[in-house]
Amino acid sequence: MKAMLFGFAAIVVIAIGANTVLGALSYSSADRFSGSSVRN
Repeated sequence: MKAMLFGFAAIVVIAIGANTVLGALSYSSADRFSGSSVRN
């Protein structure tokens, strides 16, 4: 039970960290695949 809760906590920390890092790098699908003719 303790290992499962630790695993869930690790998943949350990894997800938040990945979202923060990818957001800082402007690596979203809207930024990557929109052309110059698309309004922001």
